[in-house]
Amino acid sequence: MFTPKYPPQDTAPPPTTIHPQTTTPAPAVQAPAPVAPTAPVANRPVVQLTPGSALALAAGGGAVVLVVGAVLVSLLLAVAITGMSVAVTAVVLRSLVNNQKGH
Repeated sequence: MFTPKYPPQDTAPPPTTIHPQTTTPAPAVQAPAPVAPTAPVANRPVVQLTPGSALALAAGGGAVVLVVGAVLVSLLLAVAITGMSVAVTAVVLRSLVNNQKGH
């Protein structure tokens, strides 16, 4: 079940070999006439924003910023509350240990 399944050996393409080419001097060729530049053709669709879609995009971005900000503030508040509770616990334990030594 867990053993790999290999294709039959005869389906693999034959290995190709690269033969070195002999270098011969190229004949002198005249340069072609300069061609006027053309505008590049876009291969991907162009996104056009209408005023309504731009407003929706801005509102969505603002909502994301508010949600992320609320999450980060709540995490910071949780860390602060935990730190304060640990500090209060340390003070209480220290006072209990000091009370035990005095009596």
